[in-house]
Amino acid sequence: MIKVLIVDDSVVVRRMLVTILESEPGIEVVGWAGSGMSALQKLSILDPDLVLLDVMMPDMDGIKTVRRMRLTHPTMPVIMCSSLTESGADVTLRALAAGATDHVAKPGPGENQFELFRQELLGKVLTLGNASQTPHIADSVEVDVTLMPPAPVAQLPSTIQAVAIGCSTGGPNALATLFARLPGDLPVPIFIVQHMPKVFTKILADRLTASSSVRVAEATHGMAVEPGRGYIAPGDFHLKIGRANGRVVTLLNQDPPEHSCRPAVDVLFRSAARFYRDGVLACVLTGMGSDGALGAQDLVRAGSKVLAQSAETCVIPSMPAAIVEARLADKVLHLDGLADEIVARVRRSHGQLPRARAQGEA
Repeated sequence: MIKVLIVDDSVVVRRMLVTILESEPGIEVVGWAGSGMSALQKLSILDPDLVLLDVMMPDMDGIKTVRRMRLTHPTMPVIMCSSLTESGADVTLRALAAGATDHVAKPGPGENQFELFRQELLGKVLTLGNASQTPHIADSVEVDVTLMPPAPVAQLPSTIQAVAIGCSTGGPNALATLFARLPGDLPVPIFIVQHMPKVFTKILADRLTASSSVRVAEATHGMAVEPGRGYIAPGDFHLKIGRANGRVVTLLNQDPPEHSCRPAVDVLFRSAARFYRDGVLACVLTGMGSDGALGAQDLVRAGSKVLAQSAETCVIPSMPAAIVEARLADKVLHLDGLADEIVARVRRSHGQLPRARAQGEA
């Protein structure tokens, strides 16, 4: 049984969350708190497996509450529950940076929105709650690098024309770590799918731009693609790559979700494989589920390479583990080493030496 503590200053929201969570036999709501301070007091008393935490609260907001929680409960899953607004998205991303595990966006009006929220919430609570009751989920994923298909010795490396990245749970922080080490003059574009709702992806793009040397934009339909820039799929839209008026452009659509996700990593990877063939360097970061594994098959068949984040550096290692288990990963790396690997491979494929990192450079 997964024990959940609900923290929200709205009585209406608390009742809604209790109703949803207690409809699932494997979940028990052990208590609620109307403020961050009250939640901190109840943690040691109720000993929950997971906390569902509101972002905006009167006495102590979600960011401060998460930071205080991490002092005494460093590994307990904390899911932020925020509104689908720009301010809600900004605070949520700051809370994730402060140590929150994942997030859900409160539903808008309409029965369909409520049902989507219910499914997402239950899925995340069950996955993260069960992981917290067993040995660390990352420790249960063994990577045998010898199983990776070796590259033919005589084959010359293809020129990398694009980098494609997919991630989900834990992705915003992983992307921040990765982009902080990428140079602004990388000679290829970077395409990103992060499982997030609309509004959140725009804020994420802005935050990556502000904290790195790479300008990252939320992609729009028909946006011209330039080397050295990042393009993140907007929430609720799949991202593909195409050509218009002789230029490479981003293409968006609202085709059915894949793996219950829109945007989906598989859609991006398949499109990149068709457009660039063997010229893609893909990277699968931390995330729940197996999105990206099918698209990675297309990339590998086309001759492109796929990197995977190591399980022990993931919040949830399911997505990269699916790549490893399918023997699609060309290399498995800790998060801190992925950026250097990407830069070295791209520059070598373009006949450039890897740029030496300046002293003191992050």
